[in-house]
Amino acid sequence: MQNSAYKWWLVAMLWFVCFFNYADRQAIFSVFPLLGREMNLSDVQLGIVGSAFTWVYAGASGFAGWVGDRFSRKTVVLGGLIAWSLITVATALSTQYAHLVIFRGLEGLGEAFYFPASMALISAFHGPGTRSRAMSLHQSSVYAGTIAGGTFAGYLGQYYGWRSGFYVFGIAGTLLGLGLWKLLREPDAPKEAKPAPVPLREVFSHPMVPVLIVTFIGANFVALIFLTWMPTYLYRTFKLSLTMAGFSATAYLQIASVLGVLFGGWLADRFALKQLGGRALTQSFGLLGGVPFLFLTGWTIDVSVLILAMVGFGFCKGLYDANIWATLYDYVPPERRASAVGIMNSLGWLGGGIAPVAIAAASQHYGMAACLSATSVIYLAFGLFLFVATKKWAPSPN
Repeated sequence: MQNSAYKWWLVAMLWFVCFFNYADRQAIFSVFPLLGREMNLSDVQLGIVGSAFTWVYAGASGFAGWVGDRFSRKTVVLGGLIAWSLITVATALSTQYAHLVIFRGLEGLGEAFYFPASMALISAFHGPGTRSRAMSLHQSSVYAGTIAGGTFAGYLGQYYGWRSGFYVFGIAGTLLGLGLWKLLREPDAPKEAKPAPVPLREVFSHPMVPVLIVTFIGANFVALIFLTWMPTYLYRTFKLSLTMAGFSATAYLQIASVLGVLFGGWLADRFALKQLGGRALTQSFGLLGGVPFLFLTGWTIDVSVLILAMVGFGFCKGLYDANIWATLYDYVPPERRASAVGIMNSLGWLGGGIAPVAIAAASQHYGMAACLSATSVIYLAFGLFLFVATKKWAPSPN
């Protein structure tokens, strides 16, 4: 198979791996009400369950990036898939609160290895002319997996108990990892053609890199609030069933994000040809455009307006998400791309990881609705920060 065709088959295969990466991590949020009742957990304790994944994921991502630059990316991707899928199955065996926290942390460890290696693998096959489109197509799996994890886990939890979804997703992911082992491959580049190693400090040689990382922290903080608490918010405030709460909390936002990410990838590839910093500017437009929709999500008491707000937020979020890694790769050497993703993932999820617990605590004083609306201020601040920084520093991509 020619590289011109295989490079898109690669995206397709990784799409399914990433699907389970997000389905497995999202599944638990739709069954929070069941976990709370069975184990007598407070919202703060449930927030810690959500954050346990994030903290370990963040802590391991830097090391995962280092591994992705030094070992077979195929082995790292598929080994990670099989490992986190088995841990997903193990989560279903939890009988105590401590078990949930431990298994969620271990799942974060397994999943941390996916993005650094997979993004470096995609970038090895896709140059600047197709990179945003390839990564935006891959990014659509994030939303599909989130919808599937939230909806299917809610449905199975409602009718068969909260453990059932973890068995289904974990077993399916393990089988996928075994099935892809002979199909996924590295680029056919001879070892002697590989450039000399680049010092790790070179990841930060361009001022746009820390700007992109700081912005990612802010955007991730907001995203984790919605991923963690929106299913429970809909269940409690709008009296939806677990199935409908899991579906509504993910489907409208994530489907709109698919449209936004595909449009954002197409737009950024073309914008980048005409203006230096085009990918980063596309991201800033997404953040700024999402501000009014975020405010509406907590302000409205009409479910139809809430759905409209989530659709608008989702589309704008997709514009930002489409170029998270493609923009970063404009400013780091190819030999450090996995490390760069690992560092950015680590810091972004470490900062965002406090969101589930922080919002649970804040909602006890101000209410969940007010906390959801307040996220619009975060998007506004980081959108302006990225726009101004791009105008100042973007013209000099590698």
